[in-house]
Amino acid sequence: MLSALKRLSLVTRIIIAIILGVIVAFLFPDIAPYFSLLGDVFIKALKSVAPILVFVLVIASITNFQATQSAKNFKPIMVMYTIGMLLSAFSAVVADKLFPTSLILHLPADQSIQPPGSISIILKNLVLSFVSNPVVALSEANFIGILAWAIILGLAFRHSSHTTKTFIHDTSAAINKVIKLVISFAPIGIFGLVTVTFASAGVDTFKSYSHLLAVLLGTMFFVAFVINPIIVGIVIKGNPYPLVLKCLKESGITAFFTRSSAANIPVNLDLARRCGVDESTTNVVVPLGSTINMCGAAVTITTLTLATVNTLGIHVDFSTMLILCIVSSISACGASGVAGGSLLLVPVACGLFGISSEIAMQVVAIGMVISVIQDSTETALNSSTDVLFVIAADQGYKDK
Repeated sequence: MLSALKRLSLVTRIIIAIILGVIVAFLFPDIAPYFSLLGDVFIKALKSVAPILVFVLVIASITNFQATQSAKNFKPIMVMYTIGMLLSAFSAVVADKLFPTSLILHLPADQSIQPPGSISIILKNLVLSFVSNPVVALSEANFIGILAWAIILGLAFRHSSHTTKTFIHDTSAAINKVIKLVISFAPIGIFGLVTVTFASAGVDTFKSYSHLLAVLLGTMFFVAFVINPIIVGIVIKGNPYPLVLKCLKESGITAFFTRSSAANIPVNLDLARRCGVDESTTNVVVPLGSTINMCGAAVTITTLTLATVNTLGIHVDFSTMLILCIVSSISACGASGVAGGSLLLVPVACGLFGISSEIAMQVVAIGMVISVIQDSTETALNSSTDVLFVIAADQGYKDK
């Protein structure tokens, strides 16, 4: 039986874990609390690995980034990536205002979060987080400080020797393997979380998760069929939908099932070449896009952060929301290449509001429960947008 379970995909095992958790919660509510340890261990593992994950992956991506001036239309594509992610995050903000989401969280008894009083306090906390001691930032899971130091060190290591860059790349690969190991235990942790949550909250959990998932998927569909076509239409100066639908069909569908933008690179390379894009562009920008162009991740990070903010009763004004869009977009660029990688960046955005790592990781765990559908849709949006913008830039600037 164990051998059969190991042969199943992670998505299938998570689905089985959710079903079993719900069954145990409703049939045996008295024993449900005994399964809380499984969820607690899983959240603890996520909390332990997330800071070093952000730190190493961002350093590695900046250190080993190889730009080339010969890459055709490189700058317009980067601009499209940036605008696409910012508009995606802003779409999530609008969706939250129209359909506000709250979560069922287990708050510590001594938890006391004070809502930021003004934008100046937000900016002050942000600046102080940026200049935090790197060791302290890692130990306290200060993700804003971790991100800042990772960027600084990444830029510094760009001038290092080839051996050092190789070591950093190998370290990043090793961290990814650790992440995959932790994620492989997601079904067990999710079983414990679902069992305890459903036993205590019952039908309210269904309502909370279904509403959250609807907001996430609705926003991603809005980005895919409204935001992206607008950007592409402006660039190619024509009807964008034939190209949008082609990319969703040939890139989005495969990415939906592989749940990995990196794994979908060969598909995007082939599609871009068949659409007449020069290889000097595709060979550089398509792999880069699979790493930094994460509009779906920006939606996920923004939506889950605002859901947490709503749950904790923190007031967010318009200026703070704009800052959140920028933070979410930057965080999305560092999303891990493994399934559910964007969820591990949620604490970065939560740190903007002074939300503790303990609470943020509960939100990550909730994201894991709905990731069966959310992560597949997110990856499909990420990957199809990568190749869509590359082809659009090639067509729009071909004669320039």
